[in-house]
Amino acid sequence: MAKAASKNSKTKDAKAAAEAKNWTKVIKAVRSPKTGAYTFKETIVYKDNVKDFLASK
Repeated sequence: MAKAASKNSKTKDAKAAAEAKNWTKVIKAVRSPKTGAYTFKETIVYKDNVKDFLASK
């Protein structure tokens, strides 16, 4: 039989899941000045800062 999860772990996971929804993984294509090839810059930013990240060089 599987072990039942305790009530405390469920409430902690729910709080963490609610907080995790505020973060977004952003992938930005950046052109290399030497070769001209594209590289990708990945980062996890707060949902309100996505436009700022994409606008920055």
